[in-house]
Amino acid sequence: MFIETRGNDGTRAKEIEFSDAILNPSSSYGGLYVPKEIPVLGEEFLSKHLNTSYKELAFDILKSFEIDIDDDTINEALSLYDNFDDKNNPSPVIKIKDDLFVNEQYHGPTRAFKDMALQPFGSILSAVAKKRGEQYLILAATSGDTGPAALNTFKNKEGIKVVCLYPHGGTSDVQRLQMVTEDGQNLKVIGINGNFDDAQNALKNLLASQSFKDELLKDGLKLSAANSVNFGRIIFQIVYHFQSYLELLRQNEIKLGEKIYIDVPSGNFGNVLGAFYAQKMGLPIEKLLVSSNKNNILTQWLKTGIYDIRDKELFLTASPAMDILKSSNIERVIFDLFGAKRTKELMESLNDNRYFEHTQEELEELKKYFSAAYSDDDYGRETIKRFVDNGYLMDPHTATCIKGYDDLREDKNLKTVIYSTAEWTKFSPTVLNALNQNTVKYNDKEALESISEQLNLEIPQSINNLFNAKILHDTIIDVEDLEMEITKFLKV
Repeated sequence: MFIETRGNDGTRAKEIEFSDAILNPSSSYGGLYVPKEIPVLGEEFLSKHLNTSYKELAFDILKSFEIDIDDDTINEALSLYDNFDDKNNPSPVIKIKDDLFVNEQYHGPTRAFKDMALQPFGSILSAVAKKRGEQYLILAATSGDTGPAALNTFKNKEGIKVVCLYPHGGTSDVQRLQMVTEDGQNLKVIGINGNFDDAQNALKNLLASQSFKDELLKDGLKLSAANSVNFGRIIFQIVYHFQSYLELLRQNEIKLGEKIYIDVPSGNFGNVLGAFYAQKMGLPIEKLLVSSNKNNILTQWLKTGIYDIRDKELFLTASPAMDILKSSNIERVIFDLFGAKRTKELMESLNDNRYFEHTQEELEELKKYFSAAYSDDDYGRETIKRFVDNGYLMDPHTATCIKGYDDLREDKNLKTVIYSTAEWTKFSPTVLNALNQNTVKYNDKEALESISEQLNLEIPQSINNLFNAKILHDTIIDVEDLEMEITKFLKV
């Protein structure tokens, strides 16, 4: 069963099933849904999965939550991993130093980690809606990678319409092209004059708006979301952290029960939240290392216990998927550690005052699980260059993890897994700046071709095709016009 992070307002059921939580992800007082209980999976579970496939691992983790989804629907969703570069290993773990490994999460159709969760999640949500005979409008707000992955998974799905919001000028060219060239008849892509926080706030406001939901019902539509406010995303983001550990065991890099560090580039906190749940479920993790860019709000929070965005400017960086000030999924961690009453207090303070502060005791509890560091674009380019010279190419988001690896590990004898959340092709101008050690403004096409030639790398056909694809979505609006624009799309 699933319960609410800010408590129950008396108008909703106090506990709901997984299927209800993914179809209707907004809960009382603007909160989120979380599992009532976190299953604990010990060493026996890890031993069992030493020789199983990723799909079998994912199936057993989903079943451990006792979700109300039938086995055939789960297996059909997991079969989408067959479309990744290697169907038997959709997120390979690669050794790049004696004690450092990369979980490469970008081997799916849109070349970013969001495919790992959104491919199967989209399949399950669509199947549940179809079985219920319901039609849904799915909202997605993206800082660059959720959008392409959501559009891809829901494209032409029966009974589903999708509206995807992105910050105009706040994504890479490839990310933007992946969205604005999508040709599904059920898709609408809208650029927002503003940043990702503006897009995400607009999404949350619509999810919480009863008048908007009432208007949708007149057309027989219900409302859901593809962002990580939806636990349907998070449940799949738990799986690959278990995969990281199992891969280290398979490669004889660790012994069963030995702890590791998990180091995640963090924006909206969904990826590292999956690792937090994996740790609570029994995965031997020493510490979760949270790596941020110049928008270092998470570093401030985890070091000082203060979350303060009152006078904070959002910087547009070379790792744009992390250009976020209001990280939605910290709410689920706060609930897990401090309960619904305290979560409601802190989240309402953040919403109303753009600020909250933990007690010293709460901060010490957070520090048991998390350490945090941040780096700037110069550090990122230097890091990309340093590692490519040693035979490994990474994107600018992955590069932020090296700061955490260098600065945050207290036990240098333990292995570390960092997470590569996007392929180099998504951010090729920054990568070329790193290789050429300059700050020239390249366009994506010339950068892709130059890197491909320099490093003898193949550009995926799906990326190459974008530059000749027709632009089908050219809407750019102010946030206050969003509801009107969505209504116009739904009437067509």
